[in-house]
Amino acid sequence: MSAGGEKGSATKTPADFLKSIRGRPVVVKLNSGVDYRGILACLDGYMNIAMEQTEEYVNGQLKNKYGDAFIRGNNVLYISTSKTALPE
Repeated sequence: MSAGGEKGSATKTPADFLKSIRGRPVVVKLNSGVDYRGILACLDGYMNIAMEQTEEYVNGQLKNKYGDAFIRGNNVLYISTSKTALPE
């Protein structure tokens, strides 16, 4: 029985990951290929995302800066944490 408990504590679900990155810098890639980089403010079960200090990158080049941004979940390809400072 203790082995099952150890496995449960060592296993992280996608929901655990998403909760752990709230308030941290992230990269959100859309199905269209556009990247949004900023601070993850919140998200819901449909993967709708609210971000702060958001920058829009098209083909790797900065196109726009937004204070706050809301991204509809059905457009999201993936969410990744930023391990380095956001590029200028």
